Amino acid sequence: MRIPAHAVCTAIRDDIVSGVFEPGGRLTEEVLARRYGVSRVPVREALRTLEAEGFVTTRRHAGACVAEPTEQEAADLLELRALLEPLAAARAARRRTEGHLKVLRGLVRLGQERARSGRGEDLRALGGWFHETLAQASASPGLISVLTQTRHKIAWMYVVRTPARPADSWAEHGAIVDAVARGDAERARALTGLHVERAAGSHRLRDPRVRTSQPAVNTASGRH
Repeated sequence: MRIPAHAVCTAIRDDIVSGVFEPGGRLTEEVLARRYGVSRVPVREALRTLEAEGFVTTRRHAGACVAEPTEQEAADLLELRALLEPLAAARAARRRTEGHLKVLRGLVRLGQERARSGRGEDLRALGGWFHETLAQASASPGLISVLTQTRHKIAWMYVVRTPARPADSWAEHGAIVDAVARGDAERARALTGLHVERAAGSHRLRDPRVRTSQPAVNTASGRH
């Protein structure tokens, strides 16, 4: 059975984000095909997708390599998230389903329980699921896609510290859900903007994975 390229793409992306493949490291089709137990065809397709997403770059005489993000690129991601997440919340207030609300409320309840018990690892995972569900509730495929890529890249470039007052963070999540449930798009937008702005302070760049200099020119951009 042929494994689809999108599954291989997800596997390679996850390994890049987790640091299995370091920035600047070569990504050869033969090695990747052997690692994931697939032919080189889905690997080639996956690398093209990851290049379009910014995780992979093509260098002359080296081929596909893990991209090397700069500090400015990393900062731009947090700014992009600050613009897009409030928009997603506003759209979610107009388009959410009862199923979305059920999941969001369940995540808030779990998050508040974990915050009281001090289980930081659980909180990070729950926070990610919350924001992913909020984006899904926007019913905007293009917006969901960009936000998903942005979250992947932020996880790749940043270490996220647990908030000093996690209960306050989850109270903010709860207030966002309340606004979404009432269909109050402007309040959902404003609350999400404040939440994302506060959360940005808990992000610390991964060193030495983020460089201060500009990355090498992507030679693939000249191909047609």
